Amino acid sequence: MKLSILLLNILLIAFPFQVSTDEHSHSYEDEEEVVLWMNTVGPYSNRQETYEYYSLPFCAGPKSAIGHYHETLGEALQGTELEFSGLSIDFKMDVDSTQYCKITVSEDKLYALVYAVKNHYWYQMYLDDLPIWGIVGESKDGEHYIWTHKKLEIGYNGKQIVDVNLTSDAKVKLVKNSEVAFTYEVRWKPSQVKFEDRFDKYLDPSFFQHRIHWFSIFNSFMMVIFLVGLVSMILLRTLRKDYARYSKDDELDEMEKDLGDEYGWKQVHGDVFRPPAYPLLFSAIVGSGYQLLLVSLFVIIFAMIGDLYEERGSMLGTVIFVYAATSPVNGYFGGSLYARLGGKQWIKQMVISAALLPLNICAMVFSINFIAIYYHASRAIPFGTMVAIACICLFVILPLTLVGTVLGRNISGQANYPCRINAVPRPIPEKKWFMEPAIITLLGGILPFGSIFIEMYFIFTSFWAYKIYYVYGFMMLVFLIMVIVTVCVTIVCTYFLLNAEDYRWQWTSFCSAGSISLYIYMYAFYYYFFKTKMYGLFQTTFYFGYMALFSLALGIMTGTVGYVGTSFFVHTIYSTVKID
Repeated sequence: MKLSILLLNILLIAFPFQVSTDEHSHSYEDEEEVVLWMNTVGPYSNRQETYEYYSLPFCAGPKSAIGHYHETLGEALQGTELEFSGLSIDFKMDVDSTQYCKITVSEDKLYALVYAVKNHYWYQMYLDDLPIWGIVGESKDGEHYIWTHKKLEIGYNGKQIVDVNLTSDAKVKLVKNSEVAFTYEVRWKPSQVKFEDRFDKYLDPSFFQHRIHWFSIFNSFMMVIFLVGLVSMILLRTLRKDYARYSKDDELDEMEKDLGDEYGWKQVHGDVFRPPAYPLLFSAIVGSGYQLLLVSLFVIIFAMIGDLYEERGSMLGTVIFVYAATSPVNGYFGGSLYARLGGKQWIKQMVISAALLPLNICAMVFSINFIAIYYHASRAIPFGTMVAIACICLFVILPLTLVGTVLGRNISGQANYPCRINAVPRPIPEKKWFMEPAIITLLGGILPFGSIFIEMYFIFTSFWAYKIYYVYGFMMLVFLIMVIVTVCVTIVCTYFLLNAEDYRWQWTSFCSAGSISLYIYMYAFYYYFFKTKMYGLFQTTFYFGYMALFSLALGIMTGTVGYVGTSFFVHTIYSTVKID
C-alpha cells in the first residue's frame, strides 16, 4: 500500500505538505503537538452532501492556523477539506475543560444552526489520520439544542496514537442573541491496541461476515457448477451430435434426409466471422473492457494486500493510477481487434478507445460538479484538480494507449479465421421471437446479476452509508464467479443464436453479457428508495449519476468478458467442423 501511495504521489502531481508535527510518521515525543483537523459537516442521511466545517457558525480555537494541502488526487476528489481546529493538544498531556471560543447567536447563525439540527447534521474530524465523528445537536419538544463540549479520549501505545473517542456534552438551547461558549477536554490513556490494528474498531464484522454473506457465496458457487455443467453438455453432447449430423453422407433416416444439411449453426460458416456493424466503436469498447477487467483485478489484489481504507483517498488514487498505467492494454487489444476486423482508421480508433471512458466520466463528474459549486459543497472539484485530471488523460493515458495500439496491430493484428467469409451476406431467416438478439440481450444479464446482487448490497452500503468495506477476499470470489457465470451464459446464448442461423453474434454476445448493467441500475433505484433516506437535488444527482457510471463500467467489463469467451467458443466449433 505504501508503495502504491508513493507511486501515486509521483504520477498524480501530489503537492508537498509539511507541518511541525509528526502526523505522517505517526510517532510523537512527549508533549509534542498533535493536530486536530476539522473536515466536513453535512446531513446524516446524505453522506456525500458535505460542506466545510466552518460553513456553520462554529468558531476555531486561539492557536494560529496551519495550512493543509491535498496530498493526493484521490483526497482532493473525495472532497476532503481539512481545517485546523485551533485547539491545543500535546502528546500525553491532559487538558481540563477549557473554553476555546464563543459566539453570539445572531438571526442568521440561529437559522443555520437550527437547520443543521433539524436535518441531523454530523461533522467529521481527524486526529493522527484517525477519523472522529460527532453530531451537531438534537431537537426535543420543539426546541433545538447544540452540543458545546468536546471530550477527546486518546489512547496511545508507546509513541503512537492508537485510539480516539469523542464524547459530546453540555447541551445548550439555541436562542436568538444569546452567547454560546464552546469548550474542550483531552484525556490520554495507555492502550494495548497495536498500531497496525488501530482501524479495526471502525470495521463491522457482524455486518460484512454475516451468514447471509457466506450463503450468497455458496449460492453463487452452486450456480457456477450448474452453468459449467450446462455449457459442458452443450460442448460435449449437443455439438457432438451436430458434428455427426453434418458429417453423415449415408445412412440417414427419412426425416434427416428431408432436413438434410439445411439448418443449424454450420450454415452460417461463411458469415460467422464477418465484421460486426460499427467495428471502430466495437473495438474501442472491447479495448476499454479489457482495461477495466485488469484494473478491477489489480485494485482488488492491492486492497487485499494493503489496507487502503486507512489512508484518505488511497482507494480512489489507486484506481486512477492503475487505470493510467494499464492504458497500453486498452490500446493493444482494441487496436489488434480493429486490425483483424479490417479497420483502416486506426488513429481514430486509438483516440476513441483512449477517450471513451474518461470522457464519459468527466462529463458526468463535471455536470455534478456544477451542482456542488451551486451548493458550495466540499465535493466541488477544485480547478487545479481538473487540470491534473486533464494532464493525466492527455500526457499519460493517450500516449500509452498509442503504444499499445501500435504493438497490438503489429503483433496480433492479422486475422486467422478457420472459415472463409462469403462475399455476399447470407439472409437471416425468420425465427421465434425469443431467439431475437434483443430478447437474448435482455435475458443474458439475469444470471450474472443474480450471482452478485447480494454483494452489491454490501458494496452499496459501504459507499452510500457509514460502513468501511474491507472483505476484499469476498469481492475477489464474487468477481471470479461473475466472470465464469457471464462467460457460460453468453456461450449458451450465442449457441442458440447461431443455431437459429443468425450470425450477428459479436454485438449480441457483448450486449447480452453487458446487460447486467441494466439490472444493476434498476437495483440502484430499489436501493435508493427502500434502503436509504437520501433527499435533495445534490445527493440524488450525485447518487444516480455515479451509479450510472458504475453500471456503465461494469457493463463494458462484463460485455468484454462475454465477447472474449464467446469468441473462443465460436473459433473452436468452426475450426473442428469439416467445411466443403
